[in-house]
Amino acid sequence: MSNEGVRISAICGLTTTQTVSFGSIVDRDAFRLRVLVLDHASPGELGAYERALLAARASWRVVRAHAGDPLPDWRAYDAIIGLGGPMGADEDDALSWLGAEKRLISDAVGSGTPFWGVCLGAQLLAASLGARIYRGRLPEVGVRPVLITPAGARDPVFGGLPHSIEAIEWHRDTFELPSGAVLLATSAGRYPNQAFRWGAAAYGVQFHLEMSPATARDWTRVPGYRATLRRVKEIKGRMPLTELDRRTPQMHLLAEKLLARWLRLTSGLRPRPRTA
Repeated sequence: MSNEGVRISAICGLTTTQTVSFGSIVDRDAFRLRVLVLDHASPGELGAYERALLAARASWRVVRAHAGDPLPDWRAYDAIIGLGGPMGADEDDALSWLGAEKRLISDAVGSGTPFWGVCLGAQLLAASLGARIYRGRLPEVGVRPVLITPAGARDPVFGGLPHSIEAIEWHRDTFELPSGAVLLATSAGRYPNQAFRWGAAAYGVQFHLEMSPATARDWTRVPGYRATLRRVKEIKGRMPLTELDRRTPQMHLLAEKLLARWLRLTSGLRPRPRTA
């Protein structure tokens, strides 16, 4: 049995997030899902999504291609999570790793691997499926209402949510819906494509529910994010995200609920191991 490292917190009494090996903690078979996490921010974090992964007893590996991490073979994983980042999903000429990551997503999703993309991750999913990525006229930053569509109300992951939820927006780029995608969430603003599903379990979510106020503060020091914030402040005359501390608890509950449902959907789609 290999000792592939995973980040585990709050398991077996660990009080901090650490890198451990399966062999030193528990047998690999105790974990239901193996998840590849494509992170695109430094610092970056899973936020509230981590609690859903822990509750599902999933193992996960974080890969930061933008920081030089090699991309692994996606076939070694049951599902992929693509997180946000300050770069654009169409900056292939400037970012040498980006094309390879989009090919990984395209190959994995095309083969039926479940995918959960957040912000940039949603844009990468759309681009990998052939949709156009483009820059909006003005950035969208702050806590904004997101509206669940009728199709979203029937979706196995988004179904049952209130018609309107609050979420964190922090982007300027957006995307057209890929061919065959189902629009699950929209908004009354200039960015109507807020969440979609392609196939059985490939989800793109433009907004953030998982982010902590601490991560938001960290991101204000990242040049790409800071420039977007500065532009919004120039337009609105105030700094967005000031109300984040008060609204985070409810958003985190929704983040955990959505990812837990997606993980259950993923578990149901995974081929059952053959018995001897």
